[in-house]
Amino acid sequence: MTKFFLAVHVLAAILAIGPVAVAASMFPAAARRAADRSTADRNAQAGGPAVLRVLHRVCRVYAVAGLAVPVFGFATASALGVLGDAWVIASVALTGAAAAILALAVLPRQDAVLARLTAGDPPSADAGAARLAMPTGVFNLLWAAVTVLMIVRPGSTTGV
Repeated sequence: MTKFFLAVHVLAAILAIGPVAVAASMFPAAARRAADRSTADRNAQAGGPAVLRVLHRVCRVYAVAGLAVPVFGFATASALGVLGDAWVIASVALTGAAAAILALAVLPRQDAVLARLTAGDPPSADAGAARLAMPTGVFNLLWAAVTVLMIVRPGSTTGV
């Protein structure tokens, strides 16, 4: 059962967290491009609100799917008997921080940028996109740190 939990945990991380990281990273630049265009031109060209809506939807939908990552991570850690290990605790803390940033900063700011662009307020949307880049980068850095912890695993029994 441990191998099953680990396989689902890794697959969920790749297939759910990866798309969120990519779409969230693409959103600020696409929002800046959309804000630079005139209102009439914005809907017709790539990078307009339609593209932003797709990127935002990817972030929302895959964030929910990403809940499988910690669920199966806990199942794997429990089956391996490493729930109390420092690297698991650190990974849980970093994962929680990444989830909080996504839920409390990235997704709401994406909503706000979309609302401003749809309302025809490009300068305000551009400012929102600028404020969105940093939490998105922090979200991605936290997941990179979790990935490194999962690979390096202090005290690993693999001997690597």
